[in-house]
Amino acid sequence: MDIRFLGHASFELSDGATSVLIDPFLTGNPKAAVAAAELTPNVILLTHGHGDHYGDTVPIAKRSGATVITIVEIAEELTGEGLENVIGPNLGGSVSFAGGSVKLVPAWHSSMTPKGTVSTPTGLIVQFGGATIYHLGDTCLFGDLELIGRRHAIDVALVPIGGFYTMDREDAVEAVRMVAPRQVIPCHYDTFPPIVSDVSAFKSDVESSTGAEVIVLQPGEAHRL
Repeated sequence: MDIRFLGHASFELSDGATSVLIDPFLTGNPKAAVAAAELTPNVILLTHGHGDHYGDTVPIAKRSGATVITIVEIAEELTGEGLENVIGPNLGGSVSFAGGSVKLVPAWHSSMTPKGTVSTPTGLIVQFGGATIYHLGDTCLFGDLELIGRRHAIDVALVPIGGFYTMDREDAVEAVRMVAPRQVIPCHYDTFPPIVSDVSAFKSDVESSTGAEVIVLQPGEAHRL
């Protein structure tokens, strides 16, 4: 199974048969590795409603027919946009899809779509391709990350490190200790000036103080599990 970093906090998971797209912010993303028109996912997962995550969800889903899974309030908005395959669980809810499943867990942040729908932000526990992937979403450091790590054996954590809007790289090191994944891919950094971060220092700090390996991907690069 491949995890491809598309820039900012957007990822594509692919097992060769199914493509799962997370937070498809591509149009207007200076770090985007691909254009929205190049992607034909089977499933789209959203952590929350901010434009740098909600992104190109509607045009991609309309063109591809992808099933979109996101928290209930955003799901209702997307249905109103004319999307037919939308599933809206709430925190703690799990949804199965072809080849995998996703569970919504808390993230400490804010969330409002470009059209003004307010909702609760989430992290995503994705079971796919024989692995457990945890996209932390946009979050600050909070204590229940440890509980999530105890409840789920995480193979790869997708962790924001940019600060300003999310946890910074120092807090992200503590988040990795709490979640205890095997591997970490940093994201949500260097896209815009407020979130510039030293990813090399993050990698060094994580690998010297935890058992996790840090995989630094440039936009467009993939990590194979």
